[in-house]
Parts: sequence; structure tokens; C-alpha cells
Amino acid sequence: MADRKSACCGLSALEAMLVVLFVLMTAVCVTLITLIAIWKTHPGPEPTLPPSPDSQQKPYLIGVGRADCTGPPAEIPLMGYANPQQTAAGIHTRLYSRAFIIDDGKRRVVFVTADVGMISQRLRLEVLQALQVKYGDLYRQDNVVLSGTHTHCAPGGYFQYTLLMISTKGYIKASIGPLVNGIVKSIDLAHRNVRPGRIYRNRGELDDSSLNRSPHSYLNNPEEERRRYKWNTDKRVLVLKFTDLDGDGIGMLSWFAVHAVSMNYTNRMVSSDNMGYASYLLEQDKNPGELPGQGGFVAGFSSSNLGDVSPNTRGPYCVNTGLPCDYLNSSCPVGGTKMCQAFGPGNDMFDSTRIVGHNIYRKAKELYANAVEEVTGFLHSAHQWVNMTDVTVQINSTHTVSTCKPALGHSFAAGTTDGGGDLNFTQGAVDGDPFWDGIRDALLGKPSNQTQECHHPKPILFNTGEMSWPLPWHPQIVDVQILTIGSVAVVAVPGELTTMSGRRLREAVKRELESEGTFRDTEVVIAGLSNVYTHYITTYEEYQVQRYEGASTIYGPHTLSAYLHKFRGLARAIAQDRVSELPVGPQPPFFKKNLFNLLPKAPVDKKPKNNSFGDVLQQVYPVYRQGDVVSVTFVAGNPRHSGDIRDKTFVTVEIYDNRTGTWEVVHTDASWETRFHWLKGSNGQSNATVEWHIPPSAPSGSYRIKHFGHYKPRPLSPVITPYEGTSDVFRVTASFYYQ
Repeated sequence: MADRKSACCGLSALEAMLVVLFVLMTAVCVTLITLIAIWKTHPGPEPTLPPSPDSQQKPYLIGVGRADCTGPPAEIPLMGYANPQQTAAGIHTRLYSRAFIIDDGKRRVVFVTADVGMISQRLRLEVLQALQVKYGDLYRQDNVVLSGTHTHCAPGGYFQYTLLMISTKGYIKASIGPLVNGIVKSIDLAHRNVRPGRIYRNRGELDDSSLNRSPHSYLNNPEEERRRYKWNTDKRVLVLKFTDLDGDGIGMLSWFAVHAVSMNYTNRMVSSDNMGYASYLLEQDKNPGELPGQGGFVAGFSSSNLGDVSPNTRGPYCVNTGLPCDYLNSSCPVGGTKMCQAFGPGNDMFDSTRIVGHNIYRKAKELYANAVEEVTGFLHSAHQWVNMTDVTVQINSTHTVSTCKPALGHSFAAGTTDGGGDLNFTQGAVDGDPFWDGIRDALLGKPSNQTQECHHPKPILFNTGEMSWPLPWHPQIVDVQILTIGSVAVVAVPGELTTMSGRRLREAVKRELESEGTFRDTEVVIAGLSNVYTHYITTYEEYQVQRYEGASTIYGPHTLSAYLHKFRGLARAIAQDRVSELPVGPQPPFFKKNLFNLLPKAPVDKKPKNNSFGDVLQQVYPVYRQGDVVSVTFVAGNPRHSGDIRDKTFVTVEIYDNRTGTWEVVHTDASWETRFHWLKGSNGQSNATVEWHIPPSAPSGSYRIKHFGHYKPRPLSPVITPYEGTSDVFRVTASFYYQ
């Protein structure tokens, strides 16, 4: 009977039992799957601690933007060397602002690196005001970082504190306007271009492009600390690679610690220097066929802890004797500090800029190409305004220290081996000079005993914290700010950290961020010259030596300790997800009165008899070879009369296209290969000389050079008249080399 079939189903009893078991097991599986689905949909209460940055895997929203921020390239002092003779007189390369926006769906941060000496407080406040008008509360002081590349060949005139205003002929609207508008435009473009994408990080070392210009100060740091590092400058290069979801590159952001002073104080052309040249090269690589400043790929090279780091890698020597400078004070027996100069690796400043900029570009390009470590995690931004003249720090259980009112020491006037002072000051001065102290007391007032004691051992030359006419000479309220992009923390420092100061700050921030377990493998990078300029930040030990960097640490010997304290607080708030509880701090002033302008109005333009503006005074030759320099001189107007020159050009180099019968622009004044020299002559007449350094890659053909400008014909008339001039046609042929 066991093998009888069921009448209804044709199954044996055993088979029927197996079917029943299968159905029951299927039901159990379906039930379990349903329960798991319900659990995933309703997982219970959220954890009390913020999730690890690594837990966020969805792509960021990313936007990049670049905009011209070049100001008037004539008569305005260039900011950096404080040399009154170094006023703008042409364009070597144009200046750009490069913006990077990252959004994790909950928070948004903006990082801007601009081809400018430093970000001033006034510049930042005007940019934030413009962003508030356009975007409301989307872009604010807490989530926007503005950083300068530290080129010393960009126009000044954008400060609101007396000392820096004096050095650049005051507050000049024609100078700050292009900076504000260019920075805002770069953020506008990044905002419009926001799209899903990914970020990858990579790091490496570049060991042939930097030198410590104050090794004596560095050696005063503790020996056990110095033994931890191979070099006395930071060779670290950090690269962030930005791509869309298809993996196509849309931008790169890099940090490296070196002064942008390859172009020295004799240069009078607006120039983005070595950092700008690195951007130029990578953007030309990634935007093939585009003119400089055009194309979608944006390459930002940002400053870091460069306070004691020079690109002049051949080091200093006495230019009048050829002998080494005095090691302790960088001075020469004859000529003093002015004769002790450091030189870069090239034949001249242009060649040195090219070499150092190319080195930075090459390393960044290599790191970019090999970047595979994806940056994931949430974004944070923490910001405070701090009164840096009154910060007290508990050093240990029994000892507290405080910052001081701002003051500059005697060694500040000595300058550095990148650009020495003209007077008889030397670096390393820990005693005052009766002659200069007497002049100081008579003209500016004697520093109070409290200020002198606070700054000891600095002999005070300018007691700027006790000087307030017509406006305060130095800022009291400064920004401290940190952005975190997943596992990358960007520390925005309002000044120039020395190598060891930067190392200490990076370690302190990393330790705080990782203390709660919410951050792991954090890469901390210093973004120098950010938000407001406060000169230098040395270690306590370096301060004792009082070289230029120590003399320029304006808040006294414990300045670094104060910054460590404040940045630790920001990092701790981020790690604990308590940023909203941070006190905002005292807001900085926005001065509307007593902003002075010492720059005279541009005079009426005049021309030689029997000439017109744009006429050629010195013509080109008929034929050139690759590697030659073409030069042509035009009757010119004052470039200040051209107004806002952003996204325009004073120069074009054009090639004739035989196929179409038209002229095609191959270079502008933004090109590395061109130089626009403006020469102010007598009786209101001026000339413009355009040079084209023909690259080896230039195709053979027929070329011409054009110059564009404006002139003002009458003193009381508002009429400004445009003009242009064109050289003769010349041919470029291939170079031939014979052995």
C-alpha cells in the first residue's frame, strides 16, 4: 500500500509529505525575508554619536570655477616686498581666483585659492557681503575659506589697517574691486557647475624646490623634535582630485609650502609667480586647445606653512663680493642686508619661476594621475572670531601665558634673503638701536612698558597695537577656521606659519579630530594666508632668535600657543559634533571712514606729434625662429584708463589661417609666452612694449601682434577712448641646430 498514488494529485504519501515540508520551509523563508526588510526600513533609534566619515559612501556634489581677478597693471604698488619703487607696469601673467564647492547633501563648504599676496580682512568682508546679497545664508564666514597663493607681484590697495595701507598707497577701489568681483565670480561658476562627483586624495614629497631661509631659527627648536623630520622645510604635497561620476577629471586642489617669490622685487609686471605657473601648466594640459583662463578643468595650487621657506634654492650670498653672507644675521660686510640675496635655480627670475613652477606642477600631475584613495564622509565647518591681543593659554598646571598687542621688531625692517631692507637693520636683533628708537619715539610714540615686556626679547620698532590713527595699524579680531571634507581637514590660518609651527598645528588638530573615534586616518593640511593677514607665526623657540619671521610675529612669543589652543577647540567641536555650540566671537570692524587713498588720479594721456594711439614705434622683424623673442612697441595710454580689465587682454598674438583666410588668436596677455611692458614717459606720454617668447612648439606660419588699450584725451572729460594697434606681419620658421 505504501506505493499507492493519491487519487487527487497522483503523489505517494511520502512525496506528499515532502511537498508539505517544502511549502512550510518556503513560508518560513518568506517570513524571515519580510522581517529583515521591515527591520531595515525601521532600524530603531539613531545613534547618539555622529557616524564615522567612512560610513558615507554616496557621491558628493562638486563644483569648480575659475575667474580672472587681475587689477590695474599700472602705478599701483605690488604687494609683498614693501618696496615703494615696485609699482605695477605691465602683465607677466594674469591673476585668477579658483573656487571649489563640496556638498554632502547636508552641509556645503567652499575653498578659494586666489593669485594674490594674501587675503585681507577687508577683502574677505566685502566678498562675504556680496555672497550674502546673491545667496542669502548659503555661503557664510563659517563655510567659506579664502586663501592667497602669496605671489608678491599682485596689486595691493585692498587693506583696511593703516600699516598695510601705507605700504600700498591706501585703500584703492580700482584694486579691490577686481579681486572681490573675481572671487565672487569664481564661486558663482562653481555654484552653477555643481554636479555629483567624487574626490580622491594622494600625497607625496617634492624635494628640489624649497629651502629654509632662516635655518638658524629652525635649529633653535628642540633637538628631539627636529630629529623626527628629515628636512627643515615641509616637502609634503597633498593633492585632491575631483571627478564626475564617469571618472572624468573636473579639477584639482593642491597644497605645498613655498614662498611665491621666484619673481623678485625688481619685477614690475603683475605676475602669479611659481604657484600660478603650476596652475597654468596643469590647466593647459587638461583644457587642450583653450586659451589660458578658459576651459572647464580648474587647477588650484594653494599656500601652506611657508613662513620660512624660499624657492631660491641656490641660497644667499653677497652679490657684491660673491662670498657667503653672515650666517646669523644674513648680512654682508659691505652693503648690509641689501647685498645678501638668495637666488633660484634659473638664469634669471623668469627662468627660476619656470623651473620651480614646473617642479610643483609635475609632482601634482603625478599625484593626481595616481590618486585612487577616495575621500568619503561628511562635511564640517567650524569658525570663530578671536581677539588675538588677549588670549590666555594654560601651558601646564602652574603656568599660563598670554598674547600681546601687535608690534613689529627691528628685524622686520631688515627684510629677508628674498628681499632685504635698504636701511642698516639686520636679522637676529634682540637689542634696540638708540638712533631708530629715538625716531620711533618722536614720530610714533614709545611702546608702553607692558607691551615691551610682553614681546620680550623682541626690540619693538613699530608698536602698532598702540597706534590707531587714522585707523588701527593692525587687526585685533582674526578668523580661525577649519573645514573637514571626510578624512581631509583644511586648517585656514590667518598668516604665515613657519615649518615647525605648521607641523605642531597639524599634529594638534589631528589629535583632537581623532580623539572621539569619529575620524580615522585624517589628513590635516595648512591653508596659509587665509581670511585676514597677521604676518608671521613662529614657534616660541624660533621667536627667541628674532630673525625676520620672529620680529614679524605680531602678537608676541606665545602667538603659536594661542592658535594651537583655538584650533584645538574648533577640532574638538567638530569631533564631538558640537560646532553649533561654539561662541561666534567678536565681529571684526568694517571701516567706512578714514580709508585714505594716496594714489593720484591717472593723468591725461598724450601722444607724440604725427602719431596716434596704437601706432607702432618699433616694428617687428620680417622673420623669426622658434625660441626667438619678438618685440614691438606701441604708442599707449595708461592701463588704468582701461577700467575693469577682467576677461579682456592688452595683447594678442595671432596666426593666419590659410584655409579660412582669418586670423586666429594663439596667445593673450594671460599666456606665459607673452610679456606686456608699460613704460610711463614724460609729458603724459607712455609706450607699451609687447614681447612674445616663441615656444619650440609654435607652428611655422604668418603672425601678427596686436595691442589694445584706452586713453583719456582731456582732463575734465569723463570720455575714455579705446584704441588698438597692429604690428606688421612676420613669419616664424622652424629652428635649425648644427653640431
